[in-house]
Amino acid sequence: MIVCLCRRVSDRDIRHAVASGVRNFELLQDETSVGSACGSCLDCAREEFDAAINRCHGAAHCMSEPAPQRRVITLQAA
Repeated sequence: MIVCLCRRVSDRDIRHAVASGVRNFELLQDETSVGSACGSCLDCAREEFDAAINRCHGAAHCMSEPAPQRRVITLQAA
């Protein structure tokens, strides 16, 4: 699910960031730009982040998953 429409950050992006070592919400914002535009997604983003942290707590696999690749889509004028 898309958590941040402005920056197109999904719950999957948040889980991957946590799996690759992000352990505080401010760093998540730096890494993904979640909540950096209008801010209306901050509560949902925080909930997803907290849930991902709780799932990874003590799990060995959380540091071994690769970070997601960000896609950049360029729109061309018709």
